Amino acid sequence: MANDLVPIGQDRRAFVRQVTVQGRVIWALVLREIMTRYGRQNIGFLWLFVEPMLFTLVIAAIWTATKTIHGSDLPIIAFALTGYSALFLWRNLPNRCFGALESNKSLLFHRQVQIPDVYWARIILEVLAGTTSFVVLGIAFWSVELLLPPEDAFQVLGGWLLLAWFAVGLALVLGGLSEKYEVIAKLWPPMTYALLPFSGTAFIADALPPDAREIVLYLPMLNCVEIIREGWFGSKMTAYYDVGYVMVFNLLLTFAGLALVRQVGKGSDQE
Repeated sequence: MANDLVPIGQDRRAFVRQVTVQGRVIWALVLREIMTRYGRQNIGFLWLFVEPMLFTLVIAAIWTATKTIHGSDLPIIAFALTGYSALFLWRNLPNRCFGALESNKSLLFHRQVQIPDVYWARIILEVLAGTTSFVVLGIAFWSVELLLPPEDAFQVLGGWLLLAWFAVGLALVLGGLSEKYEVIAKLWPPMTYALLPFSGTAFIADALPPDAREIVLYLPMLNCVEIIREGWFGSKMTAYYDVGYVMVFNLLLTFAGLALVRQVGKGSDQE
């Protein structure tokens, strides 16, 4: 009986070693991506976090100065923070995955480096940047009394994780497709502008007519933003979302993205 358990233990140790190696590979690719993209000049890799923070700050300042109407009486700073931080996440992840394989092909000569690792390194970097920006700006605004803390921080976290999951799946799908069809990388920027008015960045679903609201709620990012804002504002707004729908959509999107990346890998091996 004891002899039968040996292979199981060996398989487990081999699996742990493989996971550890792949984790180190991905982390090395993350560090390489930081150095390649930002170098050592000026503030270096801090631009990774400063860029999305500046983007959100500028929008918040413009909205505050112009007193833009966004369909509710919610605090403008918090509204801009939740909306544009979310926009940065789902818009930028696909951008960073375009051409990821082409620019890192030389690394594939190393046996430990797998094609999915190249995508995961960029995805982790962008999720880290967007999340850090969101958290740091929230704390900064709260410290100078421009922002009240969220009423339900766990719901905000849950909504953010769902949004990040959606962005990851979208990045894998579009990144994989872009390796086969270069036009995808060119079509994505105008597509983001087309999706922006319906993504919940600058409005809440409650401000829409019921028929229009039912249609735009098919967009997963709008559902996620509604979850985040309900967690932040609580009783100050009526939120509309479907967690089950978002999870199923994200799951299918992720499976499709992983399948595309796998196909890209097979094509690269044949070359």
